[in-house]
Amino acid sequence: MIDTRRLRTLRAVADHGTVTAAAAALHLTPSAVSQQLAALEHEVGHRLLTRDGRGVHLTAVGKIMLGHANEVLAQLERAEAEVAAYTTGEAGEVTVACFATAISAVLSPAITALRATSPGVRVRVLDAEGDHSLAMLLDGEADLAITVEYRGAPDAADRRLARLPLYAEPFDLVLPQDHPLAGSATLVSLSDATWIGPYPGNPVHDVITFACRQAGFTPNLAHCSDDFRAVVALVGAGAGVALVPRLALRDMALAGVVVRQTPGPERRVFAAIRRGADAHPLLRPLLSALRTVAGSLGTR
Repeated sequence: MIDTRRLRTLRAVADHGTVTAAAAALHLTPSAVSQQLAALEHEVGHRLLTRDGRGVHLTAVGKIMLGHANEVLAQLERAEAEVAAYTTGEAGEVTVACFATAISAVLSPAITALRATSPGVRVRVLDAEGDHSLAMLLDGEADLAITVEYRGAPDAADRRLARLPLYAEPFDLVLPQDHPLAGSATLVSLSDATWIGPYPGNPVHDVITFACRQAGFTPNLAHCSDDFRAVVALVGAGAGVALVPRLALRDMALAGVVVRQTPGPERRVFAAIRRGADAHPLLRPLLSALRTVAGSLGTR
């Protein structure tokens, strides 16, 4: 009989690439993870991993087992959801990993709506950039992630996850008020400008870089901050220009800057849960509230 805890361990190692990183995600010691993997290999009767320097890779049998692990763990999520539904599930806590703009734009209004429709559902919020929240979801640190499409993200066919598209958010150009192109700026016209934007690794950094390259240049990102208020403040100080998600500009003091719409770049935001958990009675009302709020955003 294969122990499902060992299947979770195998998936964590596949997701993180090293025993040490998997151990940290599972809150275990590396020795315990290695023991779990050795026991799983004994149960299966085949090697599941090969070591390459500090990392590990799945063998052919390991990949087969990972596919079944994803199905088994999804079925367990369904079982937990049905049990929770049977016992009413009207009260409990849901942990959501979400990036800052979406916390303001969709998650906070959804929490407000839940007080009226599902007062027993408590939402615990973890501020996490889009490239971190899915890992937190898969590692069991969160029950739901609100994230964005980004390079290297699991795609829509990933059997570990179920997705709910929420909204597509355009980016706007932000320039100093006295910039010579303040009234007519386009991406192409700003090819020689000094740019301000998030650090590499932030999904927004990829969107900005890709949009500029599509316009024929690589942006000179001289100033970096993952806080859009700081980015806009730097633009207002004349330090450079920026592309900022439109919702991040809502309710923000825009002293000393002008905002210009530009065609093209956008980020697609979606909610994700572990596959099989969509029937969970605590997740259903939250997903419904998120869908309703997202539908009323009017990001265009």
